Amino acid sequence: MTYKTILAVVGVDHSADDLRAAAQVCASANAHLSLLIVKLAASPPIGDFAAAISIDWLNERQREVDKLESCVASATDVLTREGISFSVETKYTEAAWADDEIGERARYADLTLVGDGLMLDPELRSRTIDGTLFNSARPVLVLPKGKPARLDPRTVVLAWNSRLEAARAVREALDLLKGAKIVHVTMVDPRSAYGKNGEEPGADIAGYLARHGVSVSVERLPSGGHRVDDVINRFASDVAADLIVMGAYGHSRMRERVFGGVTRSMLENAVVPVLMAH
Repeated sequence: MTYKTILAVVGVDHSADDLRAAAQVCASANAHLSLLIVKLAASPPIGDFAAAISIDWLNERQREVDKLESCVASATDVLTREGISFSVETKYTEAAWADDEIGERARYADLTLVGDGLMLDPELRSRTIDGTLFNSARPVLVLPKGKPARLDPRTVVLAWNSRLEAARAVREALDLLKGAKIVHVTMVDPRSAYGKNGEEPGADIAGYLARHGVSVSVERLPSGGHRVDDVINRFASDVAADLIVMGAYGHSRMRERVFGGVTRSMLENAVVPVLMAH
């Protein structure tokens, strides 16, 4: 897929560097930046003193709305100097509904960017990743702290395990893979099995990518007792990868989203930008 619209989600305490990083990603793909500035609303008062402090709570919410709106002008000023196509919107939402509302907004972009600035607001970061992966049908690009990203990577690590989510991630990233100098199809402790990895693990996906003109190298990596995410990260560092592509695994229980272990670890510990799809 060619990325023409990229949604970047930031909080009210974002920095100019956060915006410039998002602009850089969009510039590398000649894409429009749709910036969404989000503030999670202050929780309502509860208990015996709720009535007494309700006016203070309402005033606090109004201050939050005012701060959110003031961010628009400053963000517009920064992005105008970057010389890219962009738009700026705001969202003031209850925490309980934030993942749904952000996910719905992400349906109108080709990709959602989660920058390292959101690490200052763990709740908003969690809601953003959760909502966009599960509720948008779009991929998400997660940037580790201090690791800029571009959408024209030269070296890509594809974390492959023959599952549906991995296949979807490949399809969403296909244009990036075609433009890369080398794509390392990486499998950790693969086992030959009919209907899964096949008799020669990695051969099927390598053949598929090769027919699309992708330069592929299949890497079957032993874990040696280490965690899968550690093996992937170490390999990505060894080959100086610009990007990791992988499926995001999890399941829904009522309104709670639960990520699988490898997905969660990569979200927290990735050494290079990670493109995920569910």
